[in-house]
Amino acid sequence: MKRRVIHIDEEKCTGCGLCVHACHEGAIGLLDGKARLLRDDYCDGLGDCLPACPEDAIEFIEREAAAYDEAAVIAEKMRRAQVEIHASMPAGGCPGSMAKTIVREVEPGVVSESGQAAPVHVVNSASNASSFENPFPAPAGGVSTVVNVPARLSNWPVQIKLAPVNAPYFQGCDLLVAADCTAFAYGAFHEDFLKGRVCLIGCPKLDGVDYTEKLAQVIAANNVRSVRVARMQVPCCGGLERAARRAVAIAGSQNGAGAAGAVVGAAGADITGGAVDAVGAVASSIPVQIDVISSDGRIVAVG
Repeated sequence: MKRRVIHIDEEKCTGCGLCVHACHEGAIGLLDGKARLLRDDYCDGLGDCLPACPEDAIEFIEREAAAYDEAAVIAEKMRRAQVEIHASMPAGGCPGSMAKTIVREVEPGVVSESGQAAPVHVVNSASNASSFENPFPAPAGGVSTVVNVPARLSNWPVQIKLAPVNAPYFQGCDLLVAADCTAFAYGAFHEDFLKGRVCLIGCPKLDGVDYTEKLAQVIAANNVRSVRVARMQVPCCGGLERAARRAVAIAGSQNGAGAAGAVVGAAGADITGGAVDAVGAVASSIPVQIDVISSDGRIVAVG
């Protein structure tokens, strides 16, 4: 097909490499001290590299070229990212980033066939009525309660940046993509969100990255069945929702999955709900739900 791509004037090029870093698609590389367009299908024709060149050696031309392949670009970015992660790790890798599935055989407090009871999270009053001495008693006058709160986390690691794309627990899963703060704001997070789902967490503001590529790889490579997003009500959390929606749209054509999302407000409420969002389902049959949670622990929106 004939389309617009960049052309690099080798006579003007000094090999400074600024265009290589400016090209987000990885279409440009340095060969023999000169910048080269390595692959036509990596060039999106937007020209972010043009203003980066101090020698004005890059221009647009119309010629026969392969169509821009966004999926191939994302796959290559993920490959490079994995190489960089492993290269930065000490010999043997980081134990904390080793993928593993967490199997929970019995509910907390329930005695198994072996005669061992699963752990129980105990909430104590000021009377310290417990099988152990509580160093942090509740305020005087508090009511003694013992509450069984089962942990629902089933995978590790949970950070989006650390989880391997090919981790076995992703295969055919219902995926929860949650903002870091949601589990602290929403009291019943394990039961209402984590239960039955594989979880990935991140903070687009603090991490300073776009999760779209990583999430698209996870979804496309593992036939993910659905995507639920739990985010806070604050504006900066919108980056997580947008990344999930784009990832589902990219991956949807490959495995026909869908997505869903939830937003948690500053008060800890899920403020979104669970309906399939038409925007999130673009080019994909993967169900997507967005839950928005307030800082006081309420779900204030569902989409």
